[in-house]
Formats: sequence, structure tokens, C-alpha cells
Amino acid sequence: MEGFENFIGFNPLTALFTLCNLVITFLILKKFLFKPVNKMIDDRQKEIDGLYEDANNAVKEAEALKQDYTEKLRQAQKTSDEIISSATADAGRRSDRILREAKQAADELREKARADVAQEKKKALNDVKQEISSIAVDIAEKVVEKKLDAKDQEALIENFLRDMGDAT
Repeated sequence: MEGFENFIGFNPLTALFTLCNLVITFLILKKFLFKPVNKMIDDRQKEIDGLYEDANNAVKEAEALKQDYTEKLRQAQKTSDEIISSATADAGRRSDRILREAKQAADELREKARADVAQEKKKALNDVKQEISSIAVDIAEKVVEKKLDAKDQEALIENFLRDMGDAT
């Protein structure tokens, strides 16, 4: 039984040696395993925190850019509306001016046509008077059988024209 006692028995020296081995193993593991692993975990955590911070900064920057883009788009829309409004107003003014000039040109043409018609009428009347005068002188010469001087001829024409005007 002594072998069994040795196997199951409690030996304080062995227990102390085992405890010292456990403490030394713990200290060695702490020095060479736990500290580097903890340092590696802390470094990795800092790296992850940095990535999250960079991502948050990128999101904030994207929001700022989006807001700036939206504002610039709004300003561009406002500017284009102003340009369109201005162009429409200019087109209206030009249209009014062109219409006014066309009306004025038409009025001038109409007035010129009236003046031309009056001139032609006057010319036609003068031509008719000349022809009638010439015919009247010829008739008067034949009637009187003599040549009239310029004064008599003028008086005769005037009388004839006056009689013609009364007849009409």
C-alpha cells in the first residue's frame, strides 16, 4: 500500500514544488504570452477605432459635400431661371420693337403710296388739261380761223376749263 499511498498521498514538498512551478509558469506566460497578446489586441483595437473615426469623418465630409452640392445646384437653378426670365423679357422687348418698326415702315410705305397716287393723279390731270388745252386751241383756231396769241390762248383755255369744271 505504500505504492498506493505514494500515488494518492500528499507530499508537502511535491505540493510546494508544483506550486512554485505553477507560479513560474504563470509569470513566464504573463511576460512572454499575455503582454504581447494584450499589446497586439490593444494595437488592433486602436487601429479599428482609427478606422471607425476615419469612416465617421468621411461620412461627415460627404454630408458637407452633399450640402454644398445641393446649395450650388439650387444657385445654378436660380441663375438659370433668371437667365431664362431675362432672355424672355429681351425677346419680348425685341419683338415689340420689331413690330413697332414694321408698323412704322408700313405707315411710311402707305403714306408714300398715297403721295405717289396724289402725284400721279395730279400729273394725269395736268396731262389731261394739256391735251384738252391743245385740242381746244386747235378747235378755237379752226373756229376763228386765225392764230391766237399767247394771251388770248390762255384766256380761252381758262374759260374752257372753267366751263368744263362747272359741267362736272
